[in-house]
Amino acid sequence: MPQHGFPPRNVQRRREIVALAARMMAEDGVADFGFAKRKAARQLGASDTEALPTNAEIEAELRTWQALYHGEELAGRLAIMRHTAARLMRELAPFRPYLCGGVLDGTAGRYAEIELDLFPDSAKEVEIFLLDAGLEFTHRDIRKPLAVAPELVLSLEWDDIPARLSLYPASVERSAPRQGRARLAQLEDLIANT
Repeated sequence: MPQHGFPPRNVQRRREIVALAARMMAEDGVADFGFAKRKAARQLGASDTEALPTNAEIEAELRTWQALYHGEELAGRLAIMRHTAARLMRELAPFRPYLCGGVLDGTAGRYAEIELDLFPDSAKEVEIFLLDAGLEFTHRDIRKPLAVAPELVLSLEWDDIPARLSLYPASVERSAPRQGRARLAQLEDLIANT
């Protein structure tokens, strides 16, 4: 019986796209679900009109892949990254940090970085804070067209782990989606219960 209302051939193609996209994310360091599934579809010769899998389908396959091939290694790295993220969030507390991405949801692979959304009064004050702390950082391009795009995206190393700081206007903090983000207290609860 066809799943998702697609003919059997498309169901098989969809499964192939899911598997390849998950492998790309696990092995090649691809961090964006949309990019992974579009690239997988192109490599498999799927047309743009074929229905692409959902992010949830790819995430489920990614978790399976990681458990099969990198279970213990990734569990240890994830624990280290969560502790490191908590320390970084404490340092950046004046800028109202939220953890998001693979370190929060547990899908952080070998090439993952700590992803924090910050809501400072001004992006400049974060840069000044980092300079005063003697931390080197670089500016990154803002790639995704979002409903609310960050003003600035910075990359840095914190305890030898890469981190990406997306700086949003303080005025959008209340309207920013809560799902997929965690404050420091929520991260500490997650660490304590893992």
